[in-house]
Amino acid sequence: MSERTDPRIDPGAANALRHILLGSNFELIPLKNVMDQTGFLPAGAQVSVTASPTRDLEDTIDLSRDLAARGFEVVPHLAARMIRDRQHLTAILKDLRKLEIGHVFVVGGDADQRGDFFDGLAMLEAMVEIDHGLTRIGIACYPEGHGFIPDEDLWNSLAAKQKYADYMVTQMCFDPEAITAFVQTCRSKGITLPLLIGLPGVVPIRKLAMIAARLGVGPSIHFLSQHTGLLGKLVRPGGYAPDELIRRLVPTIMHPEADIRGLHIYTFNEVRSTEAWRRRMLAELEQGD
Repeated sequence: MSERTDPRIDPGAANALRHILLGSNFELIPLKNVMDQTGFLPAGAQVSVTASPTRDLEDTIDLSRDLAARGFEVVPHLAARMIRDRQHLTAILKDLRKLEIGHVFVVGGDADQRGDFFDGLAMLEAMVEIDHGLTRIGIACYPEGHGFIPDEDLWNSLAAKQKYADYMVTQMCFDPEAITAFVQTCRSKGITLPLLIGLPGVVPIRKLAMIAARLGVGPSIHFLSQHTGLLGKLVRPGGYAPDELIRRLVPTIMHPEADIRGLHIYTFNEVRSTEAWRRRMLAELEQGD
């Protein structure tokens, strides 16, 4: 699968891969070039809109409004540290209701704390008191830990958030063993939320490495550097492609207790190349039947 999906792949595995590829959620960043890239998205796709610490949440809401007008199922990110206070949170939730957007993704965020909410859990608790009116809420989880949050705190927070959320998404990770171990630990700790696997799309390798370092996924970069054969398979002309990572995750994806529902693709606004990859994989899975 490094160059092409293995045509001899087991039918059950092919079905599992097809299922998660069809359940893809595309993440976009509210930057200047983003609307040009939306033309390459599948019609009616689910699209997450990040909350960048270098911008305002209003930029996230504005892009969400534009994408919703084009018929996409929009999932704006609400970053707790970017929200000033309960009044600001109430106003954002009111705006989303007017836009008929009932699905959000809650994160603590990478910005310095700007107001009352230190983390996503504090904001989720406030959202319940406000009566948010949302129909679906996603939260983040971290197979390789977090840059400045201790692992024990991450697990305690994830367990506490579970009652407020409908699913969780893994932070970007290149190490299939780390993802598998994380899923197993989640289920052993009684965290039963359905899972979307977060992985990069087809992105130029230098851009990907820079972003990965900024996001604090150093262990994955180390993993790639220690597995040079895998790195060669992951990188092709035009950049990284996630074929090999997905192939190595097939046993986990197929395990019923894992409850993996789809992919959350970090496109970094490289939608054209990413969607071409996804369509190619689906076509090759069909040919392999």
